[in-house]
Amino acid sequence: MRDAFEPSGSLTVATAPGCRPRLLRAAPGIESAAEYREQGGYRALASTTDLLAEVERGGLLGRGGAGFPLAIKLRTVREANLRGRDTVVVANGEEGEPSSIKDKWLLRHRPHLILDGLRLAAAVVGARRAFVYVSDPEAAERIEAAIAEAGAFDDLVVRVVTVSPAYVAGEETAAVQAVNGGPALPKDKPPRPFEQGVDGVPTVVSNVETLSNLPFIQRYGGDAFRAEGTASSPGTFLATLTVAGRAPALYELPHGVALTDLLSWEGISPDDVRGALMGGYFAGMLDRDVLGATLDHAALRALGSGLGCGAISLITSECPVAVAAAVMSYFDRENAGQCGSCFNGTAAMAAALNALRDGVAGTEDLARLERWSVVLRGRGACGTLDGATNTAATLLARFPIEVTEHLDNRCPTCRSGAYTADRPFAVEAVAHA
Repeated sequence: MRDAFEPSGSLTVATAPGCRPRLLRAAPGIESAAEYREQGGYRALASTTDLLAEVERGGLLGRGGAGFPLAIKLRTVREANLRGRDTVVVANGEEGEPSSIKDKWLLRHRPHLILDGLRLAAAVVGARRAFVYVSDPEAAERIEAAIAEAGAFDDLVVRVVTVSPAYVAGEETAAVQAVNGGPALPKDKPPRPFEQGVDGVPTVVSNVETLSNLPFIQRYGGDAFRAEGTASSPGTFLATLTVAGRAPALYELPHGVALTDLLSWEGISPDDVRGALMGGYFAGMLDRDVLGATLDHAALRALGSGLGCGAISLITSECPVAVAAAVMSYFDRENAGQCGSCFNGTAAMAAALNALRDGVAGTEDLARLERWSVVLRGRGACGTLDGATNTAATLLARFPIEVTEHLDNRCPTCRSGAYTADRPFAVEAVAHA
């Protein structure tokens, strides 16, 4: 059986059997500064050099989607500081991915864990300014209150920046623009934030879950961090599991856990699974091959997919074509409107997939969709268009039978009328007193 924490509301919060939680906590409500300190938080930092070495030894990868090693960001910005430049750290909690809940949960329930990680990252890179970047008003309130409750962070000034939620707002250059007072929209790269970020200085932009691992590494070291997970994906991570018709679940899991184990803890039969959206909407769709996967970066890359932000959206009774059409329509609505290739490309692919869903597409529409899924990849200032092309390409590759059924207007799932899904698998944060 899983080790389950059951807060009020419909969201299930749990850990894998035998997994001692590092990020979640069993106690309900909001963790106070006193509670956090009693558990060893806000420890004095003896050596920033030693901490960086432990982060490198631990191999902590970013939890926001890309899986980029945090130590590389920290070392690059730290070296700029040692050359006399000012530096900044941004804790990115703008969880624009509609199928993920993890960052909001941490911000709302463990704000001091995030602030402690932010404090440690700032110390490593010599930053005197840090920002917590969010779009959830409740999360902003919890962080503001935690800053006041914790008191001074030596000479570090921490400020909260709140923006309107949007899929593109969590991209790192969008975060920098917003902190600088501009719109939360992505910019062309280079320069990247580690080169020229907030106010033009080298900036670490890191996901709040990523930073929340630093207190554990500070206390126990990199080898202890690696005690869970796999060699290439060390540590634990937070996974949001969503299934139509069921309450969402938030799990802390060691990397490398089999997806079928997670399903068994939730009482879901593999026989009911047609596929999944992995890593939120970005990594595209997998068919039943996902049932043989372990939840780590290497295993999912081998399937042509990705772990991303840890969001796993199962496709059960839904038609995969209808799901793809809904996801593409979401990308069409949520693109920043800045890049013509993305603005026009997502609209064209959404039109083609909606026509396919409704049984009115022809082979020429399908040929165009396949071509767009290739030639549009890599364009634009952010990853939105890549996510859209991933959706189209994986549908065509993984669900050819369902695609053919829709070309002939004989899909057994949709034959009574087009299945529509506005933002499928979206989950809402659950507030707890």
